[in-house]
Parts: sequence; structure tokens; C-alpha cells
Amino acid sequence: MARIEALWLKRMRKGPMDPRDSVQARADEGLEGNANQGGRRQVTVIEKEVFDAVQEELPEVEPSMRRANVMVSGMRLAETRDRILRLGEVRLEIRGETRPCNRMDEQVQGLTDALDPEWRGGVYGVVLDDGEMRVGDEVAWVEAEEG
Repeated sequence: MARIEALWLKRMRKGPMDPRDSVQARADEGLEGNANQGGRRQVTVIEKEVFDAVQEELPEVEPSMRRANVMVSGMRLAETRDRILRLGEVRLEIRGETRPCNRMDEQVQGLTDALDPEWRGGVYGVVLDDGEMRVGDEVAWVEAEEG
């Protein structure tokens, strides 16, 4: 079963990533208490399996260094633009790939290159529903007729 492995909120732009057991999502806004509100990049999602592989190359890397809001396991995110991902109670419309930036190498040299190919930096999207996401919640793709 695909599931939510970790959740983070960013208090302010360029601020620290605070781990959470659960977060509240608001449709068309993003996550309550998160610096990124509105726009196209309301929530960012990464894959646990990607970070397991990156940590083999760069053992000092922690998933929070990616600065994403959600880490999922058992779910491939590559090439998923325009699909709908259910994270617990919340549907997220995937708008695109989250490209790694130079802030990655400021934390660990080589992290940008490790996350660059094949959507390894994760995805971003907009929140479609008010609801809660919790660590351990199931994650699944929503078929068009369900949306």
C-alpha cells in the first residue's frame, strides 16, 4: 500500500522545514501554516524510494533537505502532470515536476545533480479539497470518474 511517510510545513520563505504528524489542507490555498499559499505550487511531494537511493550516494542527505511538504512511499511520481493524487482525505492536482535548485547543494554538495534526472525532485500541485493528511494515510491515484 502506498502511504504518507512524512509531512513538513515551512514557516516562512527559505525558513526551516518543521515535521508534522498531520496537516490541514485548504482547497485552492495549500496547507495551513505553510509559507506557500495560493498559486500553482501549493504542496510539494517527494518519493521515499528516491531518497533511499540518494542516501546510498550521499549518506548525509535527509529528506527534509528537499524542502517538500509530503513524502510518500510505494508511489511513482515521474511524468504525472495533470493527474490527481489522493493523500489521505485530500486530492492534489499535480501541476508539474519540482526541479531541484542550488539550495540543494548549499546543504549537501551533489544533491542538485542527484535529484535532477527523471523527476527525482518530486512534484508540485494545487489542493482540490479541504481535509487532513496524516503520516500513515493511504496514497492513491484518482481515476477521472472518481474526481
